[in-house]
Amino acid sequence: MTRRHSNGTDDDAMEALRGCGVSQQQRRRLQWLSRTFGPLAPWSDGVSPRGGRTIVVIDPPTGAGAERLYRSLTTHDAVVIPFGENPAFDFLKSKLTEFGTVGASAEGPHELWWGGLAWRLPSLTLPTDALHVVSCHPNTLGDLHIYHLRRSLQRLGLPFALEPIDTRHRGVVSAAEKASFIRRMWQRQAEPLLFVDPDVILQAAPTLPLLVDCDFSVHKWNGWEMSARTLYFGRSRAAEMMLTTWHEIASSYPDVWDGYLIDQTWSLVSSQLPLDTVWLPRSYHAVAGETGARNAAIVHNLTPTTADLGPDAGFAEMVRSARRAGRAGARDPLLVIDSNQPSKTAVTVILSGAEASDARITAASIEALTQAFTRDHGGFSRLELSLCPWPQDARLAREAALLAANRVVEVTPGQHLPPNLFRAIAASDAARLPTNIARGR
Repeated sequence: MTRRHSNGTDDDAMEALRGCGVSQQQRRRLQWLSRTFGPLAPWSDGVSPRGGRTIVVIDPPTGAGAERLYRSLTTHDAVVIPFGENPAFDFLKSKLTEFGTVGASAEGPHELWWGGLAWRLPSLTLPTDALHVVSCHPNTLGDLHIYHLRRSLQRLGLPFALEPIDTRHRGVVSAAEKASFIRRMWQRQAEPLLFVDPDVILQAAPTLPLLVDCDFSVHKWNGWEMSARTLYFGRSRAAEMMLTTWHEIASSYPDVWDGYLIDQTWSLVSSQLPLDTVWLPRSYHAVAGETGARNAAIVHNLTPTTADLGPDAGFAEMVRSARRAGRAGARDPLLVIDSNQPSKTAVTVILSGAEASDARITAASIEALTQAFTRDHGGFSRLELSLCPWPQDARLAREAALLAANRVVEVTPGQHLPPNLFRAIAASDAARLPTNIARGR
């Protein structure tokens, strides 16, 4: 008989998770899932279909196994993948709706992924002042531009701040201007913020991010293209870092499409700390006139055509690669760890060949590399760890690392790694230098 803890989790699942390198933030998300959907239950083909479970999938199922798991689910279930960065789980993810992720960190060097059949949360009444809605518009457009948004917020009794701002281009708010406005509002208000573009209408209180209690929330068009039209920022340090980093990147590239910049910010921040992200459902990004808009929480004044579902058509294809199944691509490291070394020398470790390796072996190699760097950084200021399942991924990661003047090391899952790995790498580099340089003369 399975024994359950007082917090609703069961011993079998927690014992399995004990070896998965989950961080404290990821453990908090697991505890929330167990309270919301049901006790943690490790997946096996013998698990009987019933509602109210949080199913933990540690080993990637076969195609038939993924189908059996999918058919056993109800809308009262959630599925958790502790090794969400591994492409071996992509097929299972493709059958489910993405709910959220919790990023990697030195404490927990894996991406925790969770999803299910469809969003279904308990109906809880939250205070109307628990969330502050903000929006900005070019001062050249006037208040008539936000008339419908203002009326909808007043009708729902939600606190809000709608402000005109100066813009570089007439009638257009750039990513840098939007990020600067949201950051200013975040510093001014004490509540979590929900930013919406001014041409939207709220038909219901947008309580989902509050119920989930996440750091950051955004909607993804077509399953991967992040939209900056609806953004949620909680009151955590991770949320502040997300907002600050977005502002810095957008200020450096003020004319770049805002969806791309928020995507790059998310990738950077979620590789450095366990950013708790919720992917907003389509009901938070409905298009006026489309099926389902009548019952949506937020309706956007967009043309309901396929052409309008994506980014600027003129934006370069080479930097618009999809986030495959909610995980970072080869150009983006899975994990970034800074050391206390004042030098500017960084090391990129490419973990290649994961497509032919057992998921647990790959996970163990990620943990071994992380532990080796935190134990002895060897004089490197930063570790950038990239998971590259295929040769093309490894090539892209290698080229990106060399452009950044990083030292590049490639290892394979299961390869023996000495505890002083990074010290040895630094020593080998010094041995290849001319004698007078190696000795610091």
